[in-house]
Amino acid sequence: MTHRPEFHAEPPLPLLITGVAGVAGFNAMDYFSAKYPGRVFGIRQVDNRRLTGPGIIACNAEDRERLAQLFDQYRFASVLDCAGNCALKPCELDPALAWRVNVEGVRNLLTQTVPRGLRLVHLSCDLVFSGADGRGGYVETDPTDPVTVYGKTMAAAEEMILEADPTACILRMSLPMGVSSNGHAGAIDWIASRFKKHRPATLYFDEVRTPTYTDCLNRLCELMLSVKQGDNSLHQRPEGRCSRKAFNGAFTGIYHAGGPRRLSLYQIAQIINRVGGYDPKYLMGIPRIEAGPIPPR
Repeated sequence: MTHRPEFHAEPPLPLLITGVAGVAGFNAMDYFSAKYPGRVFGIRQVDNRRLTGPGIIACNAEDRERLAQLFDQYRFASVLDCAGNCALKPCELDPALAWRVNVEGVRNLLTQTVPRGLRLVHLSCDLVFSGADGRGGYVETDPTDPVTVYGKTMAAAEEMILEADPTACILRMSLPMGVSSNGHAGAIDWIASRFKKHRPATLYFDEVRTPTYTDCLNRLCELMLSVKQGDNSLHQRPEGRCSRKAFNGAFTGIYHAGGPRRLSLYQIAQIINRVGGYDPKYLMGIPRIEAGPIPPR
């Protein structure tokens, strides 16, 4: 049996989590707030008024002045950046909005983290790759080749971070698997919400991801935020294009944070259907090409 050491790491506090309306950010906010009560704060868009609670702050990512006020007021010591618009079709229909949220939002964040020397962990995604050759198994040093507006903005944000902050850590996750803030977003809640209402859910046989469960992702983010100099228990990978090394003991550059298992969207829905005890007749599977004119992956 392989022994996996337990890491007792604490991120620099206070901690700011951006994008708490998304699945990754929402679950991170719940995890870190429970561990460090009163010392974790989350940003949500101003128009998302339903998302409230201790530590939740209304601030649009592109509002540089408001963001600066928050950093001055709360004196954050580290940032977990989970923000971004990941809706493929809206990003294709409004590339300017996608750029403003996914790229300019990161630029605004860097104007606060870099001068203050703050620890930054940024969540990116697997869609910075096209998957066109069907091989999968991308590594961190493979060149990006996104085919969607969303993927292109996320790749641009990665490059901006690498150039502006060599101490930052970028985690490329795949499909985050966890509960959502509104009960019907994200892979699990959207699929389950269809089954609960006795409505069909149509998923693709041939879109394969490496889903990341948020409970695992939370612990990884905590570790990446917290690694201190002299911790030799962590495996340090060789340097590459993305500066995958320890900088004063902290992991920097790009790391892939997908799960260990490849699953199609249809297989994910099968799991949700079986675990939830839903009627399997509501699960439909098709090749992606049959879905009609939709944004490419």
